[in-house]
Amino acid sequence: MTQHISVLSSETLGLLKPERGGAFLDATFGGGGHTRALLKASPHVRVYALDKDPQAELRAATLATEFGERLHFTRTRFSRLDAAPGAPYDGILMDIGLSSYQLDEAARGFSFREEADAPADMRMDPDDGSTAADFLEDAPDEKLVEAVRDLGGEPAWRRVVQAILKARGTGKLARTASLATLIAEAVYRPGPPSRIHPATRTFQGIRIAINDELGELRTALPKAFASLRPSGVLAVISFHSLEDRITKRFFREICGLPVDARDSRTQDMRTRQAILLTRSPISPGEEEIARNPRSRSARLRAVSKLGEEAGHA
Repeated sequence: MTQHISVLSSETLGLLKPERGGAFLDATFGGGGHTRALLKASPHVRVYALDKDPQAELRAATLATEFGERLHFTRTRFSRLDAAPGAPYDGILMDIGLSSYQLDEAARGFSFREEADAPADMRMDPDDGSTAADFLEDAPDEKLVEAVRDLGGEPAWRRVVQAILKARGTGKLARTASLATLIAEAVYRPGPPSRIHPATRTFQGIRIAINDELGELRTALPKAFASLRPSGVLAVISFHSLEDRITKRFFREICGLPVDARDSRTQDMRTRQAILLTRSPISPGEEEIARNPRSRSARLRAVSKLGEEAGHA
């Protein structure tokens, strides 16, 4: 049975401060661990939760039997959070990653374990969009390169893309086990084996591509910030360097700070709407990583929205 472990839970609660009560949005309900922690922090907390995964809706219904009307779930993607009830919020959490339920449910096609062979699906919402298998069969070459090289960060991306193109029409792209084998053969290098499976990066890149995860995040961040009340906190947990970069740039922009080393705007050209609560991202400690190895790449950033004092930086 899958056990879902919420990442950076105590650190997230420390930033959101739900013990004071209020309305909170869990924009990525997943396994429901963060929502449960928010609701347990105070009887005066209300949580509005979102997720596009139909299985998450079932888990939310179970949690609602414990917390009743203090939990309100809407099945939708988090980029549409502006259409959800409950705003303005005292705090918003976005945990941008797969839940253990999705990873461990073989039929969803996220895993490349041989014993978990399944159709190569990888959609977070199995009722929407193209499967990974369809994407690999039909996507233009440049989209494959983007998925494998840019989103997956695979150093041997040329060999992987060529192997995928060559395998089209053979059935090897239809299931996770044969797909993982094809990728592993393409990236093979003599020497000691890597600590990560050779298909890890490519599977990640394909998943991010077909679910438009970066586009979802870019759309959701400004909507989330606009949905906060003054002094409200927006906290984002990411698991991929590109997600963390998007979050970092957006947070620095709304805090009136240079978004990167090339940002030469003067202070009067920037608008300060928030305060950074995390100068550097918060990472899991050794104890949490030992308890939950999947938390290793998690990064937590947060800002607090300014009120009337917002203005030029």
